[in-house]
Amino acid sequence: MAMLLIKNIGILATAEGNEPLRGSAQHAGVKLIPDCAVLVNGDTIQRICPNAEAPECENVLDAGGKLVTSGLIDAHTHLIFGGWRQHEVPLKLRGAGYLEILQAGGGILNTLTATRKATEDELYERAEAVLSEMLDHGITAVEAKSGYGLDVENELKQLRVIRRLKEEGGYNVIPTFMAAHAVPPEYKGDPDGYIEFVCREILPRVADDELCEFVDVFCETGVFDVEQSRKMLTYGQAYGFKAKIHADEIDAIGGSVLAGEMGATSAEHLIAADDKGIASMAKGGVIACLLPGTSLYLNKDFAPARKMISAGVPVAICTDFNPGSCPSCDLQLCMNLGYLKYRMTPEEVLAAVTINAACAVGRGETLGTVEPGKQADLVIWNAPDLDYLVYRMGSNLAEKVIRKGNIVK
Repeated sequence: MAMLLIKNIGILATAEGNEPLRGSAQHAGVKLIPDCAVLVNGDTIQRICPNAEAPECENVLDAGGKLVTSGLIDAHTHLIFGGWRQHEVPLKLRGAGYLEILQAGGGILNTLTATRKATEDELYERAEAVLSEMLDHGITAVEAKSGYGLDVENELKQLRVIRRLKEEGGYNVIPTFMAAHAVPPEYKGDPDGYIEFVCREILPRVADDELCEFVDVFCETGVFDVEQSRKMLTYGQAYGFKAKIHADEIDAIGGSVLAGEMGATSAEHLIAADDKGIASMAKGGVIACLLPGTSLYLNKDFAPARKMISAGVPVAICTDFNPGSCPSCDLQLCMNLGYLKYRMTPEEVLAAVTINAACAVGRGETLGTVEPGKQADLVIWNAPDLDYLVYRMGSNLAEKVIRKGNIVK
């Protein structure tokens, strides 16, 4: 297998181990290793050593004294969709809220129409372009949700696109089934009926074709309540899928409490999470996937990250890339926002987009740290240190990107 030596690393910043970092460990668990080298064997990290002890190697990549980290992981996206929603921005500027736009037939339902009209190839080409952009920014693994089809045919279509992106495009994409994203027009006013339809008609087809790893549900005022969400996740777990939950984005109606009770892998958004919900997530070992780009785009509050970290909840930072509430796939910007708005330390931010994000998508054993035995996903940054990486804003600082041992940028 081909060997690659990355030498003259100024600082290697990485967590260690396969578990999410929580509490004080989200900062202290990130090591800053100066003046070192990383030896890659094929697609696997083989050795980390002082630069002076670096072995001879035919293929050498000189880091030039710059910062190196594990590849970034975006643990929450709505990658597969048709159309855009720029026409909704004037409504938002006039004060229309998310639920108001949804109830008027806009929002997710607008994207539903465009996604149903799009062919599988059209959805594939659009998503591949976004993944290429993300890879160029140092994102080497991405979670992707369905949830804009909301019927059998189009939910399966979205999930097939995700599979193709992995098998044909070579991208590391982790699939999440989220037909419980909104109530479609066919079930208007009948969320119970729709959840029953998803559980009885769509989920078995998804399971038969092995199209997802996670099941997600939007537990929120005007969408699905706690008991409807519990039913969705219970059915998903019965099929062997792990649970995620969109919770407490607008109102704390009990979604984060449910996440802890059900041992969900992650809870997402959490802008309105209260003390009871945070305590439940901590007890249940739930990872909080926070989405600062959405707060920025919608001019909403930012999730209480510091309170979660203090309570022992592992925090991940993700983009929430989607056509309505965060049309940005820039995880570096979200890192800036984590630093400035969540008041997280640079080390906490790095853990949030590497090891904690890896664990939020079930990849903690293979991704998220620079250690022997882990997959060789690394980024050389145009930055001298970790502080600079979260300080600079609006520029792509990813200078070189290595995925599975191959230099892809």
